[in-house]
Amino acid sequence: MCLGDGFFAGPLKMVWLCFGISMNEEYLRIGVITSPHGIRGEVNVYPTTDDIRRFSQVKSVTVDRKGSLTRMDITGVKQQKGMIILGLSGITDRTAAEGYRQADILIYKHESPKEEGRYLVCDLIGMRVFTGEGEEVGVINDVLFTGANSIYQVERPGKKELLLPAIPDCIKAVDVENKRMTVEILPGLEDL
Repeated sequence: MCLGDGFFAGPLKMVWLCFGISMNEEYLRIGVITSPHGIRGEVNVYPTTDDIRRFSQVKSVTVDRKGSLTRMDITGVKQQKGMIILGLSGITDRTAAEGYRQADILIYKHESPKEEGRYLVCDLIGMRVFTGEGEEVGVINDVLFTGANSIYQVERPGKKELLLPAIPDCIKAVDVENKRMTVEILPGLEDL
């Protein structure tokens, strides 16, 4: 299960975050229920996505209560002080809502946007990196986030890790389906 979802805006448009144990699972976490809200069964949700519009873009979510997955329709969405107030089918009063504290709100991975220049971090991790000449550089093992742009950390056999800035001058092509990235290693990057 990919636990966490969001995006990083940078020169390569957006990178969607996806944290978790397995990179090939079907869910993305978009929030965590923190507490009941009111007496009608609504819940306060801490969003783990940078795009909170996502809660309004889906009609149903999967709620993960300690490994027990339940599909629920969204009956209402409001935003208040950085939190999402969510109405979910089947949760009709405060007592029922209490049982959902710390439950994850998940969407199917395929429900995340599929736009040119947008990537799930869990799709980037493990991606093989090549130069434009076809020489294998290594494998992406982490994505770091800075104020200016994200950085792809590339593990290289027998060499120091390489930090590649996610900028158009450096990242030439990303093929998610074939887990392959083509890059140009700019002067000085191998010296860092």
